[in-house]
Amino acid sequence: METHVFPLLSSFLSIISLATTSQASDLHIPHQIHLLRPQSGAHGCDVPGLSCLSWRLSVETNNLIGWRTVPQQCENYVGHYMLGKQYRDDSKAVINEALLYAQSLKVAGDGKEIWVFDIDETTLSNLPYFAKHGFGTEPFNVTSFNEWVMEGKGPALPETLKLYKKLLYLGIKIVFMTGRAEDQRSVTATNLKKVGFHTWEKLVLRGPSDTGKTAVAYKSNERKILEKNGYRIIGNIGDQWSDLLGTNTGNRTFKLPDPIYYVS
Repeated sequence: METHVFPLLSSFLSIISLATTSQASDLHIPHQIHLLRPQSGAHGCDVPGLSCLSWRLSVETNNLIGWRTVPQQCENYVGHYMLGKQYRDDSKAVINEALLYAQSLKVAGDGKEIWVFDIDETTLSNLPYFAKHGFGTEPFNVTSFNEWVMEGKGPALPETLKLYKKLLYLGIKIVFMTGRAEDQRSVTATNLKKVGFHTWEKLVLRGPSDTGKTAVAYKSNERKILEKNGYRIIGNIGDQWSDLLGTNTGNRTFKLPDPIYYVS
């Protein structure tokens, strides 16, 4: 992973790099942040961590639902994945498909074609927070997470930023739709602008009337409101299946990788 990918994480990653440089040098792998060890073996040998790879596959395909924490034995695996090259490559694969789709569209140019973006782990990364909390192995603490959000230090997901810029160039407007609360509007908007997301059509956050709603119900309703107001959702991207399921999901959806937490 190249440290310039997440500029605001560079100091954080450099610490990890010092801890792994000696291991990486032994294997002639330069500049690795976390050493990515093979997760499968030859001659039928059992390799520790293989079950964690299968667990992540089940998560990403939405076959494993309702889970609360990453299995304790998978902390290292998930940490290596999130800080290593594979997470970046997986994100690139999704964004490349989204770019090809966007470039194939005939945009009407009437200002009503929109692309819906989730925020956490789609637009902004919370990796600095989760790296300090076991990469999802600790039960989610809403208080400490909200404290992190209010710092406004989430770095941009670089591949998503690339898609965002291309969509604006094509004349497609952006709607950010997040599970963050309305009282986090100002810090969220400031954070977005600081890392390169400078403009948008709407920023939709949970209001008091959304208390108790699942993400599927809340986002379905908000997308329905957008369409009632004449917008056409031509694309929808998120890291959770709950960003993409339900009603009024748009013409096409794209799922980014996220094995750290589950939102229903």
